[in-house]
Amino acid sequence: MAQTFPSLRCAVFALAVLLVLTTPVLAQMPKAPAPQAAPVAPPEAEPPPEEIANDSPAASVRAFLEAANRSRWDEAGRYLSLTAANASRRRELAERLKGVLDSRRLIDVDTLSGASAGKLDDGLPPQVEQVAVLAIDGEDQPLRLRRTSDKVGTYWAFSPMTVSHIDDWYSELPDRWIRSLLTGGRTNFLLSAGPLGLLWWQWLALPILAGLSWVAARLLRGVSGPLIGIITARTTNPWVDQLAASLGRPLTLAFSLMVFGLGCSAMQFSASALGWVGALVRSGLVFALFWALWRTIAVFAALTLTRPWARTNPATLSLLTVGSNILRGAVVALGVLAMVAALGYPVGTVLAGLGIGGLALAFGAQKTVENVFGSMALAVDQPLRVGDLVKVEDFVGTVEDIGLRSTRFRTLDRTVVSIPNGKLADQRLESFQLRDRMRLATTVGLTYATTRQQMQAVLAGFERVLRSHPRIWADTVIVKFEAFGSSSLDIEVMAWFEVTTWTAFEECRQDVLLEFMQVVEEAGSSFAFPTRTIHLVQDQPSRSPVDPRPA
Repeated sequence: MAQTFPSLRCAVFALAVLLVLTTPVLAQMPKAPAPQAAPVAPPEAEPPPEEIANDSPAASVRAFLEAANRSRWDEAGRYLSLTAANASRRRELAERLKGVLDSRRLIDVDTLSGASAGKLDDGLPPQVEQVAVLAIDGEDQPLRLRRTSDKVGTYWAFSPMTVSHIDDWYSELPDRWIRSLLTGGRTNFLLSAGPLGLLWWQWLALPILAGLSWVAARLLRGVSGPLIGIITARTTNPWVDQLAASLGRPLTLAFSLMVFGLGCSAMQFSASALGWVGALVRSGLVFALFWALWRTIAVFAALTLTRPWARTNPATLSLLTVGSNILRGAVVALGVLAMVAALGYPVGTVLAGLGIGGLALAFGAQKTVENVFGSMALAVDQPLRVGDLVKVEDFVGTVEDIGLRSTRFRTLDRTVVSIPNGKLADQRLESFQLRDRMRLATTVGLTYATTRQQMQAVLAGFERVLRSHPRIWADTVIVKFEAFGSSSLDIEVMAWFEVTTWTAFEECRQDVLLEFMQVVEEAGSSFAFPTRTIHLVQDQPSRSPVDPRPA
C-alpha cells in the first residue's frame, strides 16, 4: 500500500501542472454577457485612423528606420541635426543611433503623431517632439525631434541634444563589441537588417546559438541525471526509474530552449524579432511540457497493465488500454491549444467557435466521433480482446490491436484487416476464445452391405470410444443411426471435448477418428463412398403396323 502513494502523488502533480498551464487558456474564453433590462444602443463608430502627413514626426522616424534597415546611412543621416563638429560622422552616428533604437526597443512608430505640427499639447515648444525616454544610470534622457527644413522640404530630425548623446548611449550597449568589430570593410553588411527584423549577423549567429544551446542542454542533463538518481534511489518502485528515463528527451529540449532564449536576449534583438523568437521559445517549452506529460501517461499505462489485478481481468485490461489512448488524445488537444496561445493567437476566439465547430463536427467529424465511442463500447462490453480468435463478417482472425479509430485483425492467411470501431461495434462478433469446450460434429457413412448386427456393433463401438476419451464432456454424447443416404448408411456423431484451443481439439478429433476406423474394421463393415447404380432396360422388338385395308 505504501508503494502506491508516490505514484498517486506523481499523478496528482501532473494534473496540477496541466491545470496551471491550461488556466490562462480557459481564462481567455469569452464569458456570456449579462442580461440587459433594456436594449443597449449600438456603440459609436470608431473614428477613421489619422492620416500620416509626409512631414510629420511619424513619417520622419519611419523614413529613418527604413533607410537604416537598408543600410542607406547617408539617407538616414539626413534625419540627424548635425553640427559642424560632427557633420563628418553622419554615417557613423546614424548607424549607432539605429543600434541604440534596436537594442533598447524604444520607439513605436504607430504611437507617434501623424500631424505635420506634431503634438501641440505635450508641454514642449511647437517645433520639438519627444518620441521616447532612455533610462541611463537611473537618469531619464529624452529622445526628441526638431522640426527642420532643407532644399528638399520640411521634415523632423533628431535634435542636436539627442545626437550629442548617441555616443554615450551606444557605449552602454551590451553588443557594442560585435557592432564595432563588424563596422567597416566587407563585414559591414552584417549590420544591415535582414528578414523578420533581424540583422544579418544575428541570422548567422542563430544556428551557432542553437548548437551551443543543445550542447549546454546535454551538459545540464548530464548534471541533473545523478541528482535524479540520488532522488530515485530512495524508492524501490520500478516506475520511478522508467519515468526518469522517459523524461530525458523532453528535459533536454526544455534545457535547450531555456539556454537558447537567454542567448537571444543577450543578442539584443529588435522588438519585433524578440517578440516572435520569444513566442517560438515559449511554444517549444509548452511542447516539451506536454511531451513529458505524454510520456508519463505512457509509462503509467504500461506499468498498470502489468499489475496482477489488471492481467487477471480482461475487461479492465482493455479498458485501461482504451482509456490511456483517450487520455493521450486529450493531452495532444490541450497541448495544441496551449502552443497556439503561447504563439500569441487568440485561443478564446477558437474556443468561442465551438458552436460552429459542433455543426462541423456533425458533418465532417461524425465518423471520427462514432469510432471513438465505438472503441469505448468495445472496451466496456468486451466482445473481443487483443489476442482473441474471432469471426467477423466473412473472415476469421486474431485481434492484434484495438485503437481509438479502428481494430486490426490478423487473418488465417496472415493478412491484416482493419475495421472502424463504429462499424465493428454494430456487427455480429463470434469469439472462439471464450469457449469452454469444442464440438465434434460429423456424419459417418457405411456401405449398404452392412448388416443390422454390424451396424449395432459400430454404434456401440463409436460410443465406447467417445466416452473413454479423457477429454470428453460426458454429459452429452450422441451416436445414432441417422438415415439411409443416397449411397451410404449415415451415422450421426456429436460430442464435446473439454479443450479451449484449436490445436488440442485437432489432436482429440484425430484420436477419435482413428479409433472409429478400427471399430468399423473389427465389425466387418466398411466406409461408403459416393456411388450410383444404373439399371439398364432392354428395348422390346417393334411390330409393323397392320394395314387396315382389306386384302
